[in-house]
Amino acid sequence: MKTEDNGNITAIHRSSRRPGTIYLEEKEKKTIPLQTRFTEKIRKTCSCSSKKAKDTLLSFLPVLQWLPKYKPKEYLLGDAMSGLIVAILLVPQSIAYSLLAGQEPIYGLYTSFFACIIYFLMGTSKHIHVGIFGVLCLMVGEIVDRELQAAGYDKLDDQRSQLSSMAGLIANETLDANQTSKMTCDRSCYAITVGATVTFMAGVYQVGFVSVYLSDALLSGFATGASFTILTSQVKYLLGLSIPRANGIGSSICTWIYIFQNIHKTNICDLVTSIICLLVLVPAKELNECFKSKLKAPIPIELFVVVGATLASHFGHLKEKYGSSIAGEIPTGFLMPKPPEWGLIPNIALGALSIAIIGFAITVSLSEMFAKKHGYEVKANQEMYAIGFCNIIPSFFYCFTTSAALAKTLVKESTGCKTQVSGIITSLVLLLVLLVIAPLFYSLQKCVLGVITIVNLRGALRKFLDLPKMWKVNKVDTSIWLVTMFSSALVSTELGLLIGIVFSMLCVIVRSQKPGVTLLGRVEASDVYESMTVYKDLNTTKGVKVFRFEAPLYYVNKQCFKSTLYKYVGVDPVLVALAEKKAAKKKEKWQKKEGTADSSLTTMEVVQRLYQEQMPLHSVIIDCSAIQFIDTAGLNTLKEVLKDYDDIGVRVLLAQCSSCVRNSLRNGDYLKREEGTMVFHSIHQAVQFALYEQEQKDAFVNGSAV
Repeated sequence: MKTEDNGNITAIHRSSRRPGTIYLEEKEKKTIPLQTRFTEKIRKTCSCSSKKAKDTLLSFLPVLQWLPKYKPKEYLLGDAMSGLIVAILLVPQSIAYSLLAGQEPIYGLYTSFFACIIYFLMGTSKHIHVGIFGVLCLMVGEIVDRELQAAGYDKLDDQRSQLSSMAGLIANETLDANQTSKMTCDRSCYAITVGATVTFMAGVYQVGFVSVYLSDALLSGFATGASFTILTSQVKYLLGLSIPRANGIGSSICTWIYIFQNIHKTNICDLVTSIICLLVLVPAKELNECFKSKLKAPIPIELFVVVGATLASHFGHLKEKYGSSIAGEIPTGFLMPKPPEWGLIPNIALGALSIAIIGFAITVSLSEMFAKKHGYEVKANQEMYAIGFCNIIPSFFYCFTTSAALAKTLVKESTGCKTQVSGIITSLVLLLVLLVIAPLFYSLQKCVLGVITIVNLRGALRKFLDLPKMWKVNKVDTSIWLVTMFSSALVSTELGLLIGIVFSMLCVIVRSQKPGVTLLGRVEASDVYESMTVYKDLNTTKGVKVFRFEAPLYYVNKQCFKSTLYKYVGVDPVLVALAEKKAAKKKEKWQKKEGTADSSLTTMEVVQRLYQEQMPLHSVIIDCSAIQFIDTAGLNTLKEVLKDYDDIGVRVLLAQCSSCVRNSLRNGDYLKREEGTMVFHSIHQAVQFALYEQEQKDAFVNGSAV
């Protein structure tokens, strides 16, 4: 017979002898020798043509593809508006996050400037903003502090640690000869050297990644846990305390201990300034959130606070009168490029890896999310190159690690951004700041920068409000979130990420060890089969059990598959085999007692009669629709099940196998009999076949008996 499927005529041959069996003729696969394939691959890779060179250049620099099609009348106003507003928000945040990364404010401005330009040239997302991200700044800052301590800079006095990095001078007689030989610049200079080297290595890792699989729950939990660490690191600025920065396991707890031990040294001026800034920033931020649909652009409250606080500090002489800590000199212009410190790479390689993973995962996630929302396509591999070079190239210009930033991306989108041109507008504003305006922030109090950083953590900390809903949706994801969050907050950011990844992998293994299993029943007047534990009033077929296993069948869950199958079907062939031995012994005793041998009944027949009296089952159908793959251990387990049931006269049929599973069955010699008698395209076909075969068997037995 022939059926019509989506307008195409497909030939289907149905065996008249076995109803329910469909035979499909597979396409012949052309076998290409390995040497031929390898030669062809080398030829394509190594061949060079003008078209291939052009395609390579256009794929590496997507700006050459979309910029010629740019429509100024349609796009320019939105891009200019969003670029300007993001830049206004970015200036104070760049300065504030520099402290988080253990750097001078000027380096934060450098970082934002170069990242915007490079992503404009290489990025494929029209909406995301690539720049300073708080979590990455924290991770960079931890590595910087660790290397500063290892080099002996923790012994420098406060005055010398405030020297400008531009001078590149250091002289400290209290250090021993070995420490002095390591130091070729002052504390700030060495800090940016470490930060730039970390950034270079993170970029190299990111360019080398093919893909990274981190769940949303893990990323969200890590960001929230890191937010607690960021908050902890900024409290000392709010209070005006001078305490050492804790590193390693339990650094947050140690920091709070230091804070409470020195709480009596709180600078009242910094504390009052912090409270005033909080009282201004938090309500203004909430108003921006509440009225974002009505506002054409968010109120740049951070810039207003920075300008107001700088003027108050300058004219009030807060540093001279009250000892308030200020940003200090912020030079103008750019420095000559400098390569990373290659000797530091062995020390920072592992830390840079975790930074690279987080930066890449966040960037790709945000770019895909906004591309889907606005109906265009981003290329994950190109995003990988873009974010990698956003770190590699700026590392030569005294910058630290960047990635996509959610808060500024949302601002960028909501203010009319159309293309990546908005990033160039942002960089032009930052260039103006770097060349002219930066020195005006000399008197800005560090406590103001700390408040700005803490207020921007609100989004991550609000994730706690989503926990009840998350728990209802998926308890495993919620557990991953909690474990990652607590380990990142209480242990350390790097170890917290590692713990989260390991726990996430364990959850995957546990879920595959305990997969969903159920018996299926037929929906009345249809050929649809559904779970009998979920739906009621489903019909069952006498003598047939339909079992669904919802996981790959591999070495981890092979025993679970076998035990749950026997349990749900209600017949354990191993126990039946034991019953066979007992039946054989009973038969021998009976023959001895009667003194005669009954050759008409074999031992197996006696077992089957006893078995059929208890459970009249003749067929087991395994629904393989949710089995993505089968490995060698899983295939051997399936063979064992087939043999065990075959020994007691129960046939095992498979239904709805994917092409991958079918290939595994063929290659593993599971289909020793005709494939059409063991594997079926639907459950209903398998049930029909099982009933037909049983009818033929019963007819044969009854005919033989007559």
